[in-house]
Amino acid sequence: MASVGAADPRMPPPQSPFAFFALVFALSAPFLVLGALGGPHILPGVPLSGLAFLCPAVAAVILRHREGGAASVRALLARSFDGHRVPAKVWYLPVLLLYPAVVTASFFLLRLTGTAVPDPRIPLAPTLLLALGFFLGALCEELGWSGYATRPLRERWGTAGAGLVLGAVWAVWHWVPLLQVQRSVSWIAWWSLGTVAARVIMVWLFDHMGRSVLAMTLFHMTLNVAWQLFPVNGSHFDMPLVATLMAAIAAVIVSVGASTPPRRGSVR
Repeated sequence: MASVGAADPRMPPPQSPFAFFALVFALSAPFLVLGALGGPHILPGVPLSGLAFLCPAVAAVILRHREGGAASVRALLARSFDGHRVPAKVWYLPVLLLYPAVVTASFFLLRLTGTAVPDPRIPLAPTLLLALGFFLGALCEELGWSGYATRPLRERWGTAGAGLVLGAVWAVWHWVPLLQVQRSVSWIAWWSLGTVAARVIMVWLFDHMGRSVLAMTLFHMTLNVAWQLFPVNGSHFDMPLVATLMAAIAAVIVSVGASTPPRRGSVR
């Protein structure tokens, strides 16, 4: 019989979200320098520093290897396609449709208020390629943000607290690339509000979807695809309006129970 207080060998070693954050920022530094040198954009509004999407996955792999060796790394990477964790597939509806619905609502609100917005153009083949590219980028990020950092934050501060902390770090991580494409400070502030709100929603969905990294990757993908498809390549995207709508949704989620104590014994 194991002695009282002995560590259970079946339990994964403790994860350190703040070490993860520090490592992500350190790994991102060369990409920020690359973006500062100028050159072509990856996509409209996405500078070369956007290649730092690789860093959350790399940081998570480094830390998992340090904490549990190759087996822990394999377990992390296996989360890439962990849709089997989702207890009810109906949860994929908000994952795939919530943000596109918000952006669509913003389009019609702009039209109703007399703002000139061109008709959207959504060609099938380029849209599918865009979604695939954003899916791969989101997967690299979510292996870190969701697969590594969310659970320990959730267990310490609950859904709302984890969403706010993780969302704030996620937003700050994007500030330099946004400045590199000459976004204004006010635009970045509104974008940050929407980003934090999105992460609060994501942590809530994560908790209700068996902690599926795949589900969060799909949600993350929709954030980028919906923006790029907004007329024209996102140039008419109304960030204050979309951020306000997302913040309202996040506030509703928090008010109806997102800040309840972490559930014990759920899927790891």
